[in-house]
Amino acid sequence: MYPLPRSRNLRAISIFILLATSLLQAQTPTPISAVLREKIDAITKQALTGTGVPSASIAIAQAGAITYLQAYGDGRIEPHTPALPSMRYSIGSISKQFTATAVLLLAEQGRLSLDDPVSRFVPNLTRGNEVTIRELLSHTSGYQDYWPQDYVPPFMLQAITADKILDQWARKPLDFDPGTDWQYSNTNFVIAGLIVEKTSGEPLLQFLSEHIFTPLGMKSVMNIDQNRLTETDATGYLRYALGPLRLAPKEGKGWLFAAGELAMPAEDLAKWDISMINQTVLRPASYAQMEKEVVLKNGLGTRYGLGVDVRQESGQRAIEHSGEVSGFTAHNLVFPDARIAVVVLVNEDSVDASGDIARKIAALLFREADAGKQEDQSREIFAALQQGKINRALFTDNCNSYFSEQVLKDFASSLGPLGSPTEFAQTYEQDRGGMTFRLFEVHFPQKTVEVWERIMPDGKIEQYQVSAK
Repeated sequence: MYPLPRSRNLRAISIFILLATSLLQAQTPTPISAVLREKIDAITKQALTGTGVPSASIAIAQAGAITYLQAYGDGRIEPHTPALPSMRYSIGSISKQFTATAVLLLAEQGRLSLDDPVSRFVPNLTRGNEVTIRELLSHTSGYQDYWPQDYVPPFMLQAITADKILDQWARKPLDFDPGTDWQYSNTNFVIAGLIVEKTSGEPLLQFLSEHIFTPLGMKSVMNIDQNRLTETDATGYLRYALGPLRLAPKEGKGWLFAAGELAMPAEDLAKWDISMINQTVLRPASYAQMEKEVVLKNGLGTRYGLGVDVRQESGQRAIEHSGEVSGFTAHNLVFPDARIAVVVLVNEDSVDASGDIARKIAALLFREADAGKQEDQSREIFAALQQGKINRALFTDNCNSYFSEQVLKDFASSLGPLGSPTEFAQTYEQDRGGMTFRLFEVHFPQKTVEVWERIMPDGKIEQYQVSAK
């Protein structure tokens, strides 16, 4: 899992209601518009064609529901098997946020604290009395990464235990003093996984299943640290330089523990994203800790929380993470405030197709949302003008001068008789002269007109005109 570049009863009842609602919504997707589907298809197909990646599985969640599930390309090349949304893909380091959530659940139960030293749970680690659990989850511990390579070295084809990983990488000198630097390290999460097991008294995957997967209806999650994906799942591939696709080797048992061991369909990961948005697994305070950027001792931010990247994407707060194991890459992008999430899973390693697709889809979703708001405003302005009325607070001084009493009368007399439009849709947008130009088509039973606006950077309307089409 090398990442790609970076009152109690009332509360329980409330959580149950939220969870039941989110599960119901997730299981009954509401289709997105045909126009938006075509744009997503184009983005994905262009990415697969340009990179040669065999397949991509995509899920989109909006307003607490999965609104899009689609798989593209070949889940397996030989025998040729088209990708299906039901296929599982390895999600690599996206698994880390599940381990982090397990730790936070145990903290909520009072069984540990994020500021506990790791020596309380795992003995004989380098400076284990200084390194905290929080520093493990935020990659600020100083423990050296056992898998920085973007391929599977020969020694990783053999089985290993978590303790053996720690013997070789967590009982040697630290790469830096705890809390003074940020360095991605899978070793941190192997230690965190052991802490979950020792504190809970049960295997990590059992704990995750009981507290996360089963309650959220994530029915197809698989632990690939112990077994390969099945014949009905996607097959992982790699390339040597620009050569043909080759079957990717499978890591030996034990190497993925707690840091990259999970595989699932895009739909299951989207259900998890909905739970993050609705805050149904953890308490709000725990989500706040998870999603807060960790700051180093020198005051510099890390752009990382606890098992997740903390960033700005498309002008929104984003909680995201990439993932990569042999044969697979993945990207999970969650916008909690906008209640949107995008999941992209692909079956080739050492490529950024999943991240590229996810970011482009997210930008498209926000553009569509913005266009929808602009359509609503323009429609309201049009309806008012049909009655000879205008909200002058929306317009610049220039545009208010344009809308004289005579102009308002002409708008009302010519547009009022058309009645209510059957469709009002933005068809074009372009920036020019420091303004944004937007064109709309307005359809009536017997006539179609065009509306065009020029918008100033502060949102005021400099021009609003109508003509026959």
